Amino acid sequence: MAAYQKRRYRVHCGRRGLTAFTVRVKETDLWILAQRDLSRQALESVLNHRRSLETYLSQRPGFLEPLTPLPPDPLAPPLVRAMLQAGQTAGTGPMAAVAGAMAQAVGEELRELSPQVVVENGGDLFLAADRELTVGLWAGDSPLSGRLGIRVAGERMPTCLACSSGTVGHSLSLGRADAAVVAARDGALADAAATALGNRVSRRDHLAPALEWVSSLPGVEGALVVLGDRLGAWGEMTLVELEQGDRA
Repeated sequence: MAAYQKRRYRVHCGRRGLTAFTVRVKETDLWILAQRDLSRQALESVLNHRRSLETYLSQRPGFLEPLTPLPPDPLAPPLVRAMLQAGQTAGTGPMAAVAGAMAQAVGEELRELSPQVVVENGGDLFLAADRELTVGLWAGDSPLSGRLGIRVAGERMPTCLACSSGTVGHSLSLGRADAAVVAARDGALADAAATALGNRVSRRDHLAPALEWVSSLPGVEGALVVLGDRLGAWGEMTLVELEQGDRA
C-alpha cells in the first residue's frame, strides 16, 4: 500500500448543504459528505474493513504484488472477494480495486444513517443522493483539468466513479493518460477497470481502442479518457462545463 499524499483537489469540492468530514487510517484517506457528521461511524467502518483486509494479507503475503488476476476465494472477507472479482473482470491484480471497494463498503454502511452520502477515496467515489451531482474532472496538467465535470442523475444512484492517472498521484499506472474514469455500480469494478483503461493509453490513437475494450466489460456503464487536450468518452458519461460552485 502506498504512503499518504494530501488530496489538494478537495479544497475545490462543494458541499451542497451536506456536512463534510475526513477519516484517515494509515493509507485509507476518505473525504465524506453526509447529512450530519458521521465521522465516528465512518472511522469504525474503516477500521473493521481494514482489519479484515490486513488479516487476510498477513496470511497471504503474495496478495499485494500481482498485476494480473488471482483466483476467487470464497472464504475471503467480502471486501477481498469484491477485489478479486473485479480483478478477474478487468484483468488486473486485486489491489487495483482496493480504493473503490473501500469507498463503497464504507458508503453503503453510512447510507443506513444518511440517505445522502458521498465517499471519496483518492479519486474513487461512492455516490448516493436524491438529486443530481456533478463531479469535477481533475486531470493534472491537461488543459481540460478543472473545466469539465461528470453529471450523475439522481435516478442512477447509488453508483460509483473511479479515476486512474498515469501523470497524477502515486497509484501505479502503465499508461500516460491524465485521467481514465469508469462508472459502474460496483466500486471495486470501477477502480480496477479505470486502472486497466489507463494502462492502455499512452498515445492519442490509443483512446478509441481503449474505450472499445472497456465497453466490453460486464458491469461497466460508462468511461472517459483524457490525454493532454484530447478526450474520449463512451456510455453513461454526461459531461458539463464547470462553473463556480458546480462541483459535487
